[in-house]
Amino acid sequence: MRLLLLSNSTLYGNGYLGHCGDAITSLLTPSVSRVLFVPYAIFDRDAYTTKARARFEALGFALDSVHDARGGPVAAVERAEALFIGGGNTFRLIDALWRHALVEPIRRRALAGMPYIGSSAGSNVACPSIRTTNDMPIVQPLSFEALNLVPFNINPHYKEAIPGSTHMGETREERIAEFHEENIPPVVGLREGAWLAVNGETVALEGSTGARLFRRGQSPIEYPSGSRLDFLL
Repeated sequence: MRLLLLSNSTLYGNGYLGHCGDAITSLLTPSVSRVLFVPYAIFDRDAYTTKARARFEALGFALDSVHDARGGPVAAVERAEALFIGGGNTFRLIDALWRHALVEPIRRRALAGMPYIGSSAGSNVACPSIRTTNDMPIVQPLSFEALNLVPFNINPHYKEAIPGSTHMGETREERIAEFHEENIPPVVGLREGAWLAVNGETVALEGSTGARLFRRGQSPIEYPSGSRLDFLL
């Protein structure tokens, strides 16, 4: 597999996919000339596609969208050179992937080596399930099960509680602890600006920030950018 799992698509002070352009180019060069975009996490798919197309063209790659592809979405995935699943609402995204019968074709193509880029919700759906998303369930998906490309979950946009805050709601760490009361997979809390680069049996934590790893029954462990997390596979 060749996966690029981004915490976020826009980092403060940068434009859309501005902080990770080099990583995208490195993943796709030299074998890819066209990227298939999956805009299902956002309501206005045409506008989202226009935004993604402008960025990928600036990087030197053509971009088509699965939502208006000739022959339908499944055929588009089958002939895709590479796939980019953008962020937005994870429940809306996984619902569309199941309704359009795309979960198995995407999984099969990615496991066979098709480059896969996910951002936020697009990274969530690369996991066994979407149960560690931050999003509201604005739709009822057919299943919470996802692509299962990696055997761990991701919590994108991860952040710690602000010291001295009077906010009484659950922290992100507490939410992940609740997940582990009912579920087994490890959870990588990916901070904004960080991503996981999966290449075969290797997992590299890259970007300008780090991540926090949560495992059931264990204390969280902090990992800086540049760390190898191959053991998660």
